[in-house]
Amino acid sequence: MARLPRLTVPGYAHHVVQRGNNRQMIFVDAVDREFMLALLAEQAKKFQVAIHAYVLMGNHFHLLVTPQTGDGLPQMMQAVGRSYVRHFNRRHQRTGTLWEGRYRSSIVQTDRYLLACMAYIDLNPVRAGLAAQAADYPWSSHAHYLGLREDALLTPHALYWELGNTPFARQAAYAETVQAGLGADQRDQLGRAVHTGWALGAPEFIAALQQKTTRRVLKGRSGRPVLAAQ
Repeated sequence: MARLPRLTVPGYAHHVVQRGNNRQMIFVDAVDREFMLALLAEQAKKFQVAIHAYVLMGNHFHLLVTPQTGDGLPQMMQAVGRSYVRHFNRRHQRTGTLWEGRYRSSIVQTDRYLLACMAYIDLNPVRAGLAAQAADYPWSSHAHYLGLREDALLTPHALYWELGNTPFARQAAYAETVQAGLGADQRDQLGRAVHTGWALGAPEFIAALQQKTTRRVLKGRSGRPVLAAQ
């Protein structure tokens, strides 16, 4: 059976993950990571994709983005992927593929999952044992949202601005969200959604999203049509 095209709808938040082939390292050092961040900044601007959050791990990276056009996200990821592989192969004297196939992504319901998805991304290094707390890891967007540094790559989502009336209030509220962590169910939902490609949200959100695309947004029962508004 032919695989479905990725679910990409402009104006919606998308959680994206790209992994190295066979879990191989895709970032060796700070030079590689800085090159990736510069690429993301360049291509996000070119293809009108707002990047709200990111983390660069050793063998994969996560993004939380909102594309403004229907093809902006896949075009951005294709351009980033190709340019980065050329950089990585040339710098580390290697040839061949680097990525584990195409990137994976999921649309997430903003009011229910966006801040949780940001926390999921920020806490990735903590879950992997690379940092005691999210603020200790230098290669994520977390420090920007704590007011510890300015990151020009990022476009804070409107939901983040609603956390408080002042920068300090927003930073404190977001820090509290991350420190509280995620429950196992919420963590599993976010992880499963991005790896399967299905949308994550309440039934009414799913029904409204289905009206925006001809591609199925939820997995249907085998042999039966998908009824998005059940």
